[in-house]
Amino acid sequence: MEQVGVGLLGLGTVGTGVARLLEAASDRIARRAGKRPEVRWALVRDPSRRREAPVPAGRIVTDWRRVVFDPEVSVIIETMGGIDPALEIVLEALAAGKDVVTANKALLAEHGREVFAQARRYGRAVAFEASVGGGIPIVQALGVSLAANQVQSLAAILNGTCNFILTGMTREGLTYETALRRAQELGYAEADPTLDVDGTDTAHKLAVLAQLAFGAGVTTAQIPRQGIDRLEPADIRFAAELGYTVKLLALARLSAAGLELRVAPTLVRQGTPLADVQGPYNAIRVVGDAVGDTLFYGRGAGMMPTASAVVGDLIDVVVGRAALTAQAQDLWPAEAPAPRLLPPEQARSRYYLRFMIADRPGVLGAIAQVLGAHHISIA
Repeated sequence: MEQVGVGLLGLGTVGTGVARLLEAASDRIARRAGKRPEVRWALVRDPSRRREAPVPAGRIVTDWRRVVFDPEVSVIIETMGGIDPALEIVLEALAAGKDVVTANKALLAEHGREVFAQARRYGRAVAFEASVGGGIPIVQALGVSLAANQVQSLAAILNGTCNFILTGMTREGLTYETALRRAQELGYAEADPTLDVDGTDTAHKLAVLAQLAFGAGVTTAQIPRQGIDRLEPADIRFAAELGYTVKLLALARLSAAGLELRVAPTLVRQGTPLADVQGPYNAIRVVGDAVGDTLFYGRGAGMMPTASAVVGDLIDVVVGRAALTAQAQDLWPAEAPAPRLLPPEQARSRYYLRFMIADRPGVLGAIAQVLGAHHISIA
């Protein structure tokens, strides 16, 4: 069977999973792709580091140019993460006539328009199912399966680290610090978890979903966000007393006034599907004008779930489906009608407020008076 050369950028968790899956499911992948993918090169920063990926030492390199400019490489799989040097390499790969599969949500959130302009310029495909939701096929769902719908709203749990921490705080009454430490010990949180717990990772993913669902070319800086690092056990306890569970949600709502986007800890009614998402799992609720209410659920991160999405994209690229889909979707266009982004101060919602006050007469009345003066009603 004819082979197709693959250049793998990065042999971290996801890259290793991709290499393992390509080897373990080689025959099945070849049957479905019509060609047998072969990793010709794997780019790493430190070639001396011991790795578990099934890539021969002679194919591990530190110079990305050897990967990108090899004429026998047809597809570049980018699992490096971050923007520098991923952006430069992806742009050069597209210019060199390579199709690209990427799991990099930050790259697309911040530079999606630049990446897709380059892809159109050189007639190449960019596939990115693994950039949001790990093994959950949400990109395919929004871009193809739900294409006839006007999406009206999204509500999503997109960060397994945060959901694992919140599950521990909710079920066991752990403090944020204790739950984070456990997440780190079990490998669900990085040594530096800042981008996860402050909402940045979720905002990157929401920016990608906003492009797919609404044609909104927003960057992370345009999405109001609040993380979970300031939550206390009291917040979790009071939410439960009110019949809610706290989840870090990515929210998007389309109305006549515009498109509201935000990332924030949110009170979710107990017993609803999103409230029941536990541990490192992800879930995405999509409401469309034709299909109605839908829910996508699964492992949102991890070696093999993400590798599953990456290799699925690789098959689509090899078969030619990814190129056809990209042409039809016209993602991150240079100029296109997009919904007005609603400024945060114009967004209307219900909020949870917690006050630590002195136990004396008149205090609650004074608080109610201040809120009333600002046209805030108390439920």
